[in-house]
Amino acid sequence: MKIYFETYGCAANKADEAVMRTLLKGHVFVDSSDDADLVIILSCGVKGSTEHRIMSRLWNLKGKKVLVGGCLTKIVKNLGKKFPAFSLIGPDEVPDIAGIVSKIEAGEKIVELSSKKCSHVVADISDETQAINISSGCLGKCSYCATKLARGNLHSYTIEEIVASVKKAVANGAKKILITAQDTGCYGLDIGTNLAELLKEILKIDGDYKIRVGMMNPFHAAKIADELIGIYKNPHILKFIHIPVQAGNNKVLKTMRRNYTVKQFESLVKKLRKGIPNLSVATDIICGFPGETDKQFDDTVKLVKRLKPEVMNLSRFHLRPGTEAQKMKQVPASVIMKRSKMLFEIYGKLKS
Repeated sequence: MKIYFETYGCAANKADEAVMRTLLKGHVFVDSSDDADLVIILSCGVKGSTEHRIMSRLWNLKGKKVLVGGCLTKIVKNLGKKFPAFSLIGPDEVPDIAGIVSKIEAGEKIVELSSKKCSHVVADISDETQAINISSGCLGKCSYCATKLARGNLHSYTIEEIVASVKKAVANGAKKILITAQDTGCYGLDIGTNLAELLKEILKIDGDYKIRVGMMNPFHAAKIADELIGIYKNPHILKFIHIPVQAGNNKVLKTMRRNYTVKQFESLVKKLRKGIPNLSVATDIICGFPGETDKQFDDTVKLVKRLKPEVMNLSRFHLRPGTEAQKMKQVPASVIMKRSKMLFEIYGKLKS
């Protein structure tokens, strides 16, 4: 069967694609949906804009044999009604992809959206940059996050499983390993270990490679900051850390359910920058969170000016179905647009 992959969103989906390709050996992978017998779409539901782009793409694929996976299948409840001919699977069905594709090849339509604990599979197909999932789900309860609805609570893979994946990737020629999860900072807290212990074991692997650690909630990162500083001095670790603050006002952070204050976040960044020379700090900002006032937005602007992050990912707030934030008083779209443009321009001047 000729299969075409189209993957959206975070590195976790890229890692899932690599696992799927491993499990689907024997099939032919093509570079165009026009040439495919089956199109596999790995979807993302973090932003409304991404959802709209994926939905438009799915409409264009009507008439093709399509399997939709990723988070959007569990976030958009009527997806199956909108695309009744398409097969749907959730993130936890990735290890079962070979059997699922066999059923589709035999003419079945598949809808499997379980919430089982997903098993770890060592990918045998590596690009020069290879993403490896270390866990699924998280421990957070962010009021705006639809990914939690799709991925569920934290389920960490064992250190042994992850090390085996990294070894395989390096052996297959990967030079850059992306350690990814919905929140790498809480890795292992469900199985009696943590991210620092995992990284120490990974760094015992010989080879020519670099490790880039994925996004971590500041709440969890602060608890292992001292260990991370020591680990980041290893030449195999890229001096990059992604710790999203989301807002610069404590009341907004509380409504978001982020479990840290602005002061705690700034203290963490200060400690990391002091302990890790040439560290590149990336952070995320949500502009126009429900109820955000001009004064609260100004607090975010001031934080960005103080922080001067090397990377700032700015998102306009979008309603996500099934979240607490969906029921909150919304900021007008025109105001969100104005604020995001202002902050983007301010950040641009800081970088110049």
